Amino acid sequence: MKHYDPETPPVPAEWLALDEPHRVRLAESYHRAAREKVPNYTAHAAFHAIVENQIAEGLEPVVRAMTRLTKQGLSRHDALHALGSVVAEHFFEAMSTEDEDFAATAQARYNAAVERLTAVEWKRKYG
Repeated sequence: MKHYDPETPPVPAEWLALDEPHRVRLAESYHRAAREKVPNYTAHAAFHAIVENQIAEGLEPVVRAMTRLTKQGLSRHDALHALGSVVAEHFFEAMSTEDEDFAATAQARYNAAVERLTAVEWKRKYG
């Protein structure tokens, strides 16, 4: 895989065959070439890679959410951003919590947040 386009789902086997730094570089290259304004290209691309990984691996809540969000009117690229916002929120929570049981419930909490995510909510929150 030489190019990444967030509007076109990568072939799961091809995507997963790449090492993680390469996936991030592909997403970063896309955003730089598109001259998108983001605070940090590498961090932004890392969240793209995380969500694409979850889709390619068939993580059901994320796959369902991608379908739901695009049916609700988001482009695939914006749906990736919406899902990435949930990843970011849960990452921040994991890094800042003092709850010793957080790890035991983290996946279930993430899955539930992804299942609740709607296009309207994401647009209202992140505009």
